[in-house]
Amino acid sequence: MFTVEPWYWLVFGMILILFELAVPSFTIIWFGCGALLVAGLAWFIPGLTISIQIFSWALASIFFTALWFLVFKPKMTDRTKAGISLEAVLGESGLVIRIPQAKTRGVAKFTTPLLGAEEWQFICHETVALGDRVTVIDVSGNTLIVQKN
Repeated sequence: MFTVEPWYWLVFGMILILFELAVPSFTIIWFGCGALLVAGLAWFIPGLTISIQIFSWALASIFFTALWFLVFKPKMTDRTKAGISLEAVLGESGLVIRIPQAKTRGVAKFTTPLLGAEEWQFICHETVALGDRVTVIDVSGNTLIVQKN
């Protein structure tokens, strides 16, 4: 009977992770991490059948991939858009969906995405209410400066 040793999974995981260097899709790495997890499982729980090991690898790979795409990747998007032309946003009109409070900025939603995002934090020197239309007059960092229409 063929026995899959823990080091087989360790080598397989390392090969998959190294393969990610040649194919920069950032998905193969999660299958490699799943294989490393199965190597640890097989090391601490000797006698796992091959079917349990493969099932564990599939579950771990799905878990790591879902964790990446659902949790970590959305948090890593660059919203500063540094170096993008100021003229691309000046004069655009949006709708206030969250009014500014004492310690938080307001949020405006635009029908056409500005620099890749539909919703932007804003500063307005006038009092605005929910549903008011605002126009972009300047940009400060990753915050829009708007005026009420």
